[in-house]
Amino acid sequence: MSGGWLGDGRALAAAEKILDSAAQLFVEKGVNAVGMSEIASAAGCSRATLYRYFENRQALHIAFVHREARTLGAAIAESVAVISDPRERLETAILSSVSTVRSTPTLAAWFAPGDASLAGELANSSDVINGLGTAMLGDVDGASVSRARWIVRVILSLLMVPGADENDERTLVREFVGALVIPRTVT
Repeated sequence: MSGGWLGDGRALAAAEKILDSAAQLFVEKGVNAVGMSEIASAAGCSRATLYRYFENRQALHIAFVHREARTLGAAIAESVAVISDPRERLETAILSSVSTVRSTPTLAAWFAPGDASLAGELANSSDVINGLGTAMLGDVDGASVSRARWIVRVILSLLMVPGADENDERTLVREFVGALVIPRTVT
């Protein structure tokens, strides 16, 4: 690839440029409305080049969601690291995740009408996203893959069907998530 698109074989930089271009289109048009040709054009590459990096639209979607999930996960983990109470840490991590997704246009686009089902499908099958749920549980006794997957579903639920306001969502998470997921003996 030397001398080609982006030169010097910088595959990671090329993939990032494609994903960044896709992100902008997702915000402008909606995730499901954006085709591979549009992404290639926005990235300044040919469709053939795009397909060298992402074999199809689903692969591009997965790469995008995984990149964003890792970024979100790192930010949330850093923000809750100082919270020692497991329930409070979990509650804060869930609500911070929801707030960050809502306030970040490239993430919020995945939960717009017509696109939310795609986000749900990807989250349901993603080890990276389910890993975020595991990280939110931390070292709590009884932490399990199924509990982590349930946490992801709680976050998706709040993004797809929001509570009345922040206080309502906090109450829902406190009463039903923290109390059920983290046994009282742990706190």
